[in-house]
Amino acid sequence: YPLRRQRQMCIRDRGTPLPTVITVYQDKSFTFVTKTPPATHFIKQAAGITSGSKMTGREVAGKITRGQLREIAEKKMKDLNANDLDAATKIIEGSARAMGLNVVEG
Repeated sequence: YPLRRQRQMCIRDRGTPLPTVITVYQDKSFTFVTKTPPATHFIKQAAGITSGSKMTGREVAGKITRGQLREIAEKKMKDLNANDLDAATKIIEGSARAMGLNVVEG
């Protein structure tokens, strides 16, 4: 009953976007893999904003701390193409800067 399992996962994370890869085979069976929510979702939650800057580089949408970025990197580690946590944190930091957020120490 994979659909029941999927439904239970979606109910638990209501309101959170969950990327899902569904593979359908010729015998009409299927599998699905749920991935972690997008990094931008976690970044917006941590920064307390609803959207990023409309004019990145000119307009600041908010700020986020390196500690928050590290927590997000830990959550996203299995979906990121990074060898260690520091590299994953830098990837998430790049996403935050692209959204118009200032990264501060802390």
